[in-house]
Amino acid sequence: MTSKRIVGACASAAILLCATAAGAGGLTPIEKLGKELFFDNISDPPWMACAECHAPGAGWTGPIAGINLHGAVYRGAVPTRFGNRKPPSAAYATESPVFYFDEIEGLFVGGNFWDGRATGERLGNPAADQALGPFLNPVEQNNPSKQAVCEHVADSKYAKLFETVWGPGSLDCSPDGVEAMYDQVGLSIAAYEGSSEVNQYSSKFDLYMEGKVELTEHEAWGMELFEGKALCAECHPAPLFTDFTYDNLGVPKNPENPFYEMDEVFLDDGSPINPEGADWVDPGLGGFLASRPEWADMAMDNLGKHKVPTLRNVDKRFGKGFPKAYAHNGYFKSLESIVHFYNTRDVKPVCADPLTTEKDALADNCWPEPEVADNVNIDELGNLGLTAEEEDAIVAFLATLSDGFEAKAKKK
Repeated sequence: MTSKRIVGACASAAILLCATAAGAGGLTPIEKLGKELFFDNISDPPWMACAECHAPGAGWTGPIAGINLHGAVYRGAVPTRFGNRKPPSAAYATESPVFYFDEIEGLFVGGNFWDGRATGERLGNPAADQALGPFLNPVEQNNPSKQAVCEHVADSKYAKLFETVWGPGSLDCSPDGVEAMYDQVGLSIAAYEGSSEVNQYSSKFDLYMEGKVELTEHEAWGMELFEGKALCAECHPAPLFTDFTYDNLGVPKNPENPFYEMDEVFLDDGSPINPEGADWVDPGLGGFLASRPEWADMAMDNLGKHKVPTLRNVDKRFGKGFPKAYAHNGYFKSLESIVHFYNTRDVKPVCADPLTTEKDALADNCWPEPEVADNVNIDELGNLGLTAEEEDAIVAFLATLSDGFEAKAKKK
């Protein structure tokens, strides 16, 4: 079994945004600015905000039921354009360290996005690097330039707050000032994402750890299994429920991923969004490493690996019937099914059709072959030997990780 170390949060001394937000009763000025930016429609056409794909009520991830039930990838500001992966949670993203290779463990750690490409090397915080990516991505917010983003901010209702936070003259969209201002936009969003409003630590689990509530017998059994027989804590250790590493879980292709049809949708320069169409295979971390000369020789050993997500808010939703999607491509449509996959991936027969949907796979008692067959983790999942009752108990424990438990209790 590959051992994994728990890595620390707020890795860079250059950015103290996580620390300044911790325990704050309200938002600091930079956090307020970040919130304004997070919920503002800074896109072309101007209807899409960060919150469109990272909504608080859905655990800071995708809030549209119909999308979650199928392709799980959210449309961009240009509605015919889609990217290739489901939105990860924006909560607790600021806790990820700057991307690095752990020589002792032989693992890549940190960064943001599913493939780690928001390394944090530029701004000292992966969440800040990540926040700037969607603004200029033509399949996301589709702004034509950094200057366009800066001009939007300079004309906004919160422009004065921007200058209060970053100083007189910071609203500078000139060629000499636009780079600094654009970076300040990312740092401000990261400040909000690191605030106590986003990283609440207010779940039933948190209150249990503080001795304020008790878990039910079922939840407590699930926690015991989570930390023991099910091996979940090997990659999802408390308190952040991620070790910020990367894994290939053997997840099948999601046949409803709209990215497979993006060979027939074109960018402004006439090129197709996805030239490979249905033949496209998600390279994950390996794809990013191949783009970096210092790590390119390790790309094949990391092909198909994706970021281990935090399990905090993994069950947070608008109501009991609201669907969420799981894994990097949203193949799984319930906690029950992804826990069952972890338990039985290597036990069930392989589905005859590699593009079998989750619903049909469960009905046929099979799992499709992995999208990427190389580097699949066979040590910590696949044949866990859990009973149906044990799977159910783990799901019950995962439900205790949703923030806002105390608020709910006060309403009763």
